[in-house]
Amino acid sequence: MRRLLVMVMLLGSSAALAQSSTPKIDTGDTAFMILCSALVLLMTPGLAFFYGGLVRSRTVLNTMMMSFVAMGVVALLWAVLGYTLAFGGGGNAFIGGLEHLGLNDLEGSSVTGTIPSYVFFIFQLTFAVITPAIISGSLVDRMKFGSYVLFIALWSLLIYSPLAHMVWSEGGFWYKHGLLDFAGGTVIEVATGTAGLVAAMVLGKRSSGTLRVAVPHNIPFVLLGMGLLWFGWLGFNAGSALAANAVAAAALVGTVLAPAAAMCMWLLWEVQRGQKPSAVGAATGAVVGMVAITPACGYVSPMASIWIGLLASSASFWVVQIKYRINSDDALDVFACHGVAGFMGVLLTGVFASSKINPSITGGLLEGNPAQLLIQLEGALFAVAFVGVGTFVLMHLVRMLLGLRVTAHQESQGLDLSSHAEEGYTSGDFGFVGKEAGSIDSPVILNAND
Repeated sequence: MRRLLVMVMLLGSSAALAQSSTPKIDTGDTAFMILCSALVLLMTPGLAFFYGGLVRSRTVLNTMMMSFVAMGVVALLWAVLGYTLAFGGGGNAFIGGLEHLGLNDLEGSSVTGTIPSYVFFIFQLTFAVITPAIISGSLVDRMKFGSYVLFIALWSLLIYSPLAHMVWSEGGFWYKHGLLDFAGGTVIEVATGTAGLVAAMVLGKRSSGTLRVAVPHNIPFVLLGMGLLWFGWLGFNAGSALAANAVAAAALVGTVLAPAAAMCMWLLWEVQRGQKPSAVGAATGAVVGMVAITPACGYVSPMASIWIGLLASSASFWVVQIKYRINSDDALDVFACHGVAGFMGVLLTGVFASSKINPSITGGLLEGNPAQLLIQLEGALFAVAFVGVGTFVLMHLVRMLLGLRVTAHQESQGLDLSSHAEEGYTSGDFGFVGKEAGSIDSPVILNAND
């Protein structure tokens, strides 16, 4: 009888242990991640306003559409194939398997960490959407819209998904090698900066006539876009903890302090060069700070966040000053503001990472672990090489299939009418004579301010 009781107790203990090890949904974490997903989704319209304000008025709709179309095309591709290539099981160190093709096996009780897998999928979808949209800033005012859509579709599947797998998936190459990238310094920032520079080189420069009038036409749009980006970036970084915990709180603090420091640093550099402190400079500096803190935010202290903002802002500012020496028309400085700042952020993560902020890591250079800085450098350089070569190949492929550039006449008139048969400002910037208003062949009376 005693032996029977012991067996029952052992079986009961084993069942309880198995039950306790089964992943369970935490409603607090789930609510937090749903909110973060909504915040990050708002970033893409914010990017559209930010970029839209920086271009000339006759291209504002086309520029904004390059962001908005990613919300449709990339979201669908991510659901069908992109997500499983990034996070599906059964793959290898460089790409995920097809376990979750078409979101297979994510329904019902499937749990990632302490949240439903559907919530994790949506959170990652918002990252996948905004990433190729960032690249559009290098290509504005001269690329065919259809060609751009094909490019971001291919880029999302063939470059973004494998890189996300390598860095964030447990079986990924850089994940296993200990690369620290909390929210996308390599996967998003270094990748988009590199892609923007290479794609702009392949696409070619804007015409001299376009460059002469290529000034920000709506600076309030720029500030509005920056505000929406900063608001959404809080979810971008804090949500990357995948739980409402102390690490998320540290990421939240860093996402406020680093952009604040970077904004002030950018304005100080403008004044030091004899310029006026500009609204565009303030917005640009803040975005640079958000970019730089992205890989580090869940690993570094508040004071380290400030240093990261100051150093990255300085690096990006001076790259912008010398960008004309580079044989590339990176129209909205994607390379300087995302590539350079992202690279700085990845490296500085290896310097400032602290086990006090995130006990799951061993710390960085300042905590006696110089090897982490080397890993960060290797990971960032790999991202540059992988994305650079991949982008070069994809741009040439799109050129062969559809061509890349609009005609000289379409570029001169602006891409809103030729690409979308719509105008950003129907009562101010355009007037029509002859054919029906809205026709892409209609003669255009140019506004003197354009």
